[in-house]
Amino acid sequence: MVVNVHLTLLLANVAATWLMVGVIWVVQLVHYPMFSMVDRARFVAFHRYHSARITFIVFPAMVIELGTALVIAYRLGSVLAWVGFGCAALTWLVTAGLSVPAHERLGNVFDAAAHRRLVASNWLRTVAFTAHGVVTLALVVAG
Repeated sequence: MVVNVHLTLLLANVAATWLMVGVIWVVQLVHYPMFSMVDRARFVAFHRYHSARITFIVFPAMVIELGTALVIAYRLGSVLAWVGFGCAALTWLVTAGLSVPAHERLGNVFDAAAHRRLVASNWLRTVAFTAHGVVTLALVVAG
């Protein structure tokens, strides 16, 4: 059986992106707001647990999303495909530049300012993942 490489890449990109769309909306609307409700004496242990478990889910999905988006953009060369890659790259930049530093602070103690920065900056990731999800569907429709 011959596998259509383009279709396989696109399906992997759609799956990884939409996994992240679902995860990011749950994290943004449910999980991150709950951080402020955790007992302060248990917060560091809670945060370590959260960080370890969520990374197991999001890191592979984000790697697949970014990698397949780059290959698709390179192969198709379309503006839409490059916009998709740009959305994926933006999530990595925001994660590294804003989310990780906030999580590093929260990994030592609950800090209300760091928590507010995390929730606020995560809106950037939420919008970028969602926009990329829309782009992936447009690429599927475009064929």
